[in-house]
Amino acid sequence: MLQNTLAQLQYGADELLLEAELIKKLAENRPLIVKAGFDPTAPDLHLGHTVLINKLKQFQDAGHRVQFLIGDFTAMIGDPTGKNVTRKPLTQEEVIENAKTYQEQVFKILDPEKTEIKFNSEWMGVMSSAEMIQLAAKHTVARMLERDDFHKRYKGGQPIAIHEFLYPLIQGYDSVVMKADVELGGTDQKFNLLMGRHLQEVYGQKPQVVLTMPILEGLDGVQKMSKSLNNYIGISDKPDEMFGKIMSISDDLMWRYFELLSFRSMTEIELWRKECQSGANPRNYKVKLGQELVARFHDDQAAINALEVFEARFQRGALPDDMPEIQLSVDAEGLAIANVLKDAGLVASTSEAIRMIKQGAVKIDGEKLEDTKVVMDVLSNCVYQVGKRKCAKIELVSKNS
Repeated sequence: MLQNTLAQLQYGADELLLEAELIKKLAENRPLIVKAGFDPTAPDLHLGHTVLINKLKQFQDAGHRVQFLIGDFTAMIGDPTGKNVTRKPLTQEEVIENAKTYQEQVFKILDPEKTEIKFNSEWMGVMSSAEMIQLAAKHTVARMLERDDFHKRYKGGQPIAIHEFLYPLIQGYDSVVMKADVELGGTDQKFNLLMGRHLQEVYGQKPQVVLTMPILEGLDGVQKMSKSLNNYIGISDKPDEMFGKIMSISDDLMWRYFELLSFRSMTEIELWRKECQSGANPRNYKVKLGQELVARFHDDQAAINALEVFEARFQRGALPDDMPEIQLSVDAEGLAIANVLKDAGLVASTSEAIRMIKQGAVKIDGEKLEDTKVVMDVLSNCVYQVGKRKCAKIELVSKNS
């Protein structure tokens, strides 16, 4: 029984530190305190965030105490994790507004009756300057510079502000205050998570177990899911939009999404993978994934309707009634097709536009475009379509008109 629970909790994870400690904690037959922190740096959560939240749900279903920490204090510092420059801190007003939506959205996955919402401003906001200095004394600059992004910036002569060293310290101290048994985080958070283990030992507590989760790729299958890269699926997206985005991912990426996002059993997912390898149509399983996620964030009827809309709109070639109408300006030399698609928001970049044209995924008024070097002149209300999901009615007008 213990081994089955351990296998389920580890499924889809990147690294567990340390397995022997988790086994010992699980063998105590008590609810463990399982912590995950989220800085409210943007107003909405996307599926990339839910990789951690789904794992929290598994711990919750296994009878453990989930503590969802909203880092309202740390968000005002700004964590540069994964960046090579200082991240701009948020104002208190921005943090408060974003935190409200986090609380609303997280309960689309977690059981509100079994989830404790914490804000680290509760203890950090009342910490005195003397206490902060005492906390800073628990770690060294040399150890801080072992963190990959700090190390690269230091070696590259890029500035590191002193307050940035406080971020991992505070995240680690959160674990001390919350007496966490387990902390979850992305692979880019490993240094900060281990800081929690270190500080707990310094303060005389048993160190937390660290479970890191993979970073979910966005719709492009390459870069981290991110709003700034426009490759995300928001959990507040409309059902039709969410379903359409899921159906647009590659067949290979589908299994990655199943592994990290689905609540279906490992056995069932592996069975479906083998069926696809034996010749079954991957589309049928992508539909199952899309409907599962739409139902989770909306409801069962929304999932049924989303499939019907998708089939009517894209499989039978119909275009949406609410197609956006966009006007772009062109000079006397015209506008390259890649720039038209990018400026209209149909692709994230000109390189993606060129790639989609080469794949035969771009149509103008229903005619497939094959030349990546086409330059568009003044035209009225042509329908541009990229793949099966994105389309817009675009009017190109002269800058001199």
